Amino acid sequence: MNNTNKHWDIFCKIVDNFGDIGVCWRLSQQLAREHLLQVRLFIDDFNVARKIIIDLDLTQISQVINNVEICAWPAPMSTSDIKPAHVVIETFACGLPDFYLQQMQPSKTIWINLEYLSAEAWVSDFHAKSSPHPTLPVTKYYFFPGFFDATGGLIREKNLMTTRNEFLNSKVLQKEFWRNLSIEKKEHPQTSLNNTALTTEEPIKISLFCYPQANIKNLFLALENAEKTIDIFMPVNESSPRLYDVFTHFKSSENGKIWHKGNLTVYVIPFLSQTDYDRLLWACDLNFVRGEDSWIRAIWAGKPFIWQPYIQEDDAHIHKLKAFLEAYLHDATQEMESTLHDAHLTWSQSEYKLPQIWSHIINHLPSIQVYTSQQTVALANQADLATKLVIFSKNLRKNRV
Repeated sequence: MNNTNKHWDIFCKIVDNFGDIGVCWRLSQQLAREHLLQVRLFIDDFNVARKIIIDLDLTQISQVINNVEICAWPAPMSTSDIKPAHVVIETFACGLPDFYLQQMQPSKTIWINLEYLSAEAWVSDFHAKSSPHPTLPVTKYYFFPGFFDATGGLIREKNLMTTRNEFLNSKVLQKEFWRNLSIEKKEHPQTSLNNTALTTEEPIKISLFCYPQANIKNLFLALENAEKTIDIFMPVNESSPRLYDVFTHFKSSENGKIWHKGNLTVYVIPFLSQTDYDRLLWACDLNFVRGEDSWIRAIWAGKPFIWQPYIQEDDAHIHKLKAFLEAYLHDATQEMESTLHDAHLTWSQSEYKLPQIWSHIINHLPSIQVYTSQQTVALANQADLATKLVIFSKNLRKNRV
């Protein structure tokens, strides 16, 4: 690696929830570990960031974790101590500090704005486009993650798929994972709706991570009357739905950590580290995810998933959802495309209600699983986002010489 491309700064402004910091932390670690870069990650809210970076010390304005230097932004330190890196990543148009921007020089600094992930058609056209600063002699380049070769790709660590497969092929690792969550996985008697035992088999496992707007009551009503036993694992945090609204008429045990009704059992679990959240996605048969970070990880899990995009005005999030479904389901049968299209829209659009869709999804999980695995393999054959960022920055540097 050329030394003039070795130092990278990443700026993260936590706007809402955990998507921004989730993406930035994964990217920072991958750039440091796999590409041997010296990475500084500037974060504006350590309190929220600590949910993701669990070793973060709130009393320190600068610290090194997993080979990444993490700095508070803004911080009570002399701005003269901070000089622009060789490559500067401004994430999600968060804006750069004025003192930092003033020091940037076109001959020394590559300035990239990492945008939000989208499958919309215009993304490929705008990816890697430049935008000169209106008053300073520096240029910003827009870098769009995406699902097509002409975009910036998706975050994916080098050994992610191997690690996932090792977990899925090891009953020992899976049992240890559930035990660490204080959940002993046992076979449940499969029952009919009249409570007559039929067979003994593993329940269908579902992870549920959603925004408060999701119609969980509708989902639970369908699943508690399902023909199969179902376990839902629901990590909770400040942006989770209010639990006392969700569990009306449920029977509770274990101090509100386990709720049961009909054929449905819901386990309320703590907010997980990124590593453990990956394992949860791998261990489940169906994953409800939201935003960007958990959405990408659900894709790499290779398991059927339902995505809830971040809510935006004028239903802009629905346009993003439909664009993704069009791209992702392009090889699906007409029946599967219709089923998954209806499920995603039912989950994200309050006017689009098909209560029966959830039992239909459960009954068709095996075929959906096959298709999902195929799409995961196809996307994994593309270059990942970190690699594309490194190549892009090197090419920009080369063209300047």
